[in-house]
Amino acid sequence: MIPAVFISILPLLNVAWGTKNGDKEGSPSNTESKQLANPYGPYLPCDSLPLEFIVCDHPVKKRSNSTSDYGCDDFGGSTPEEIQHIHVVCQALPRIECSGNRKFFSKSAYPCITYKGHHFLTVLLYSLFLGFFGVDRFTLGHTGTAVGKVLTLGGFGIWWIVDVILLCCGYLTPADGSFWMVFY
Repeated sequence: MIPAVFISILPLLNVAWGTKNGDKEGSPSNTESKQLANPYGPYLPCDSLPLEFIVCDHPVKKRSNSTSDYGCDDFGGSTPEEIQHIHVVCQALPRIECSGNRKFFSKSAYPCITYKGHHFLTVLLYSLFLGFFGVDRFTLGHTGTAVGKVLTLGGFGIWWIVDVILLCCGYLTPADGSFWMVFY
């Protein structure tokens, strides 16, 4: 005897799994099994997993000789509206069971921003206490101007004060175009 609950769910299972000519009743067809996961099955689709169970690649720069649309045209921007957002390649973590393709494009867009380990507070302290010797400019990657700052001992104090002001106003940034690391 079949329980009444199973009988009420049976039509839903047939709709979800679909049947075609030549297929057995209730079994997924070859084309539909790749595209449509069983919603009553035990596994979530891999692209619907929570962020704790996936790892995503960092945004990459678009290749100039490539015809694909994947990648960032440019990194950064001075205002939030100027920052480009792209979808990146994600994959389910190992030992996480899910249905469908384990590698997929993210549903949410990631900003085209790079972080290379430059901390604002550290550079500000370097600028205040060791700015006469150009340590702040060396740290940010501005090697040419840092050598000039060392040879003139901070531009006889004027360059040192100007660099502290430029740093606090946001005009003195890392030479590689990366953003400041955020302290949490």
